[in-house]
Amino acid sequence: RDSPKELPSWAEILIIVAAFGIGLFVVTYGIDTAYPELFIGYLIITGFAVTALFKAGLMARLSALTTKYRSIAVAAAFVAAAVFPFTQNTDQYTLIAVNILIFATVALGLNIVVGLAGLLDLGYVAFLGVGAYTAALVSGTTASAFDVQFPFWASVLLGAAVSLVFGVVIGAPTLRLRGDYLAIVTLGFGEIFRIAVGNLDGVSGPQITNGPNGVPNIPDLNFFGYDFGESHTILGFELGAYANYYLLMLLAMILVVLVFSRAGSSRIGRAWVAIREDETAATAMGINGFRVKLIAFALGATLAGIAGTVQAHVQSTVVPEMYVFAGPVPPNSAFLLAAVILGGMGTISGPLIGAALLYMIPAKLQFLSDYQLLGFGLALILLMRFRPEGLIANRRAKLEYHDTGQLDVPDETLAGTTSGTTKAGA
Repeated sequence: RDSPKELPSWAEILIIVAAFGIGLFVVTYGIDTAYPELFIGYLIITGFAVTALFKAGLMARLSALTTKYRSIAVAAAFVAAAVFPFTQNTDQYTLIAVNILIFATVALGLNIVVGLAGLLDLGYVAFLGVGAYTAALVSGTTASAFDVQFPFWASVLLGAAVSLVFGVVIGAPTLRLRGDYLAIVTLGFGEIFRIAVGNLDGVSGPQITNGPNGVPNIPDLNFFGYDFGESHTILGFELGAYANYYLLMLLAMILVVLVFSRAGSSRIGRAWVAIREDETAATAMGINGFRVKLIAFALGATLAGIAGTVQAHVQSTVVPEMYVFAGPVPPNSAFLLAAVILGGMGTISGPLIGAALLYMIPAKLQFLSDYQLLGFGLALILLMRFRPEGLIANRRAKLEYHDTGQLDVPDETLAGTTSGTTKAGA
């Protein structure tokens, strides 16, 4: 029997572009749904459609094409994302998209710590808060204890640097712990940060953060004369304030994706995976486990700090209640960890998809807020039972959880970490 004839390169590239175009339409339709009942129907239809595509083998074929044309697939993905604000007439749904990008960027940073290095961090949202508070205090707002106004690029660098310092200071004495003990210590750090900024009010402590009142009235960004708080017309389309922040956050996500992909396939990335799989064996092979884990912790904290600097200006205020361990509104540490596990640890597109689902569903189904955490728990139970490797899994995770016995599972489309994983596990 003759094998099927291969399509020409231009046709395969056209299929990739069309797939991302359809993906943009599906996501835009979901975000733009006007009422909860319509969104529930959208979720049901989309779920059945995706399942059918997987069963028909079309998703596997698309994954093979995106692996073959990786650069084109990555470019098409970000172009499709950049087109989103041009499809919106108001900022009502663009704000949801901005928050999804913030949540997804922070989740991807956490994926370095949890997915690659295997460190269970339950206080990661504190690093987001460190970056946000740092940017707020140097933003020029009258509520700041410091009468300074840094340009945006300086506040981003400062927020990243302060988060890096906190990551090293917290990680240095605690990363010699493993497993549950490390998780408890990081959980404690997250709570200490929230309580500390709530007490720096001039009464219980120095006047720095205004305590529980937070830092309000954070001005909009102004980057080289471009005011993010005003509407701008680009290519005949009017972009509102949140569209400006959306595009800025998309650039930040590109940076985080680049860092994750390069780090994951580097020598240090292979060391992270080796530590994750078996720290004792990795140490016996000459890997300095403490140093490797500290680098992962510090890098993850830095990326969260960068996202926090943008979040402070998007929300225009920062308060301690935004950085709790668990709550009905993401991002918080529990939802961040769930986004990584739900999407697929150690991959790029996995946490992005997980974060999008975990933010968009509560935002669109607010009438179920009283039962939100119940549904969240049930979803995690079902996921762990039927797809423990996550929605988007790399080849190693697929084989580990399902023991297929052969390497016939397509690699995760945008991860770029399979080769590094294979070397580390050798």
